[in-house]
Amino acid sequence: MNIRRYLRDRRLPVAIVGLGLAAGLAQTLLWWMGPPPKTNDFVGPPRSGYTLTDARVTKYNTEGLAAFHLTAPHVERREGDDSLYINSPTFDLPSNQPGVPDWKGESLYGWVDKGGTTLKLQGPVYMHRAAYDDTPATELRSADITAWPKDNRMQTAAAAQMVQGGTRITGLGMRANLNDKHLELLDDVHATFPPRKR
Repeated sequence: MNIRRYLRDRRLPVAIVGLGLAAGLAQTLLWWMGPPPKTNDFVGPPRSGYTLTDARVTKYNTEGLAAFHLTAPHVERREGDDSLYINSPTFDLPSNQPGVPDWKGESLYGWVDKGGTTLKLQGPVYMHRAAYDDTPATELRSADITAWPKDNRMQTAAAAQMVQGGTRITGLGMRANLNDKHLELLDDVHATFPPRKR
């Protein structure tokens, strides 16, 4: 019996066996030369995506105090992404200071990062705080604000306008620390201050 004729007459079974041997050799080389498998530090089942309607969310800081409250008609957490995507949010940034009212606000869209440390507000953003002691009510208008609720800070590169009583300040770019009532406008600043009462 001639081996060439035997292999030629049985081409299909020989080709299947040959492909199987080649695949096995390739897999063995991959295991031998490939990188070690990645370790997974995650404990527990993966978090699935979900959508909330008429949602009310409260984020607490490490001291157990409320860092911010959020209400929205639509909140979405996408599969594999622990960020929150929010439509038409209304929110409260607690002052965590006795006698000082919370900042309340609203925007067109919002986004909260995985850890709940960064809040991005997009579209027209309106914030206000009620009057207290000898401080009149305060309004703040801007767009695309980034806030850090844990630190009670926010900033924007967009135009911003603050109105507090008779005082009106506008400018491009803003940084604010709500804890120490520090507001910094970065460019093209225009201000109107009413005369002081004597």
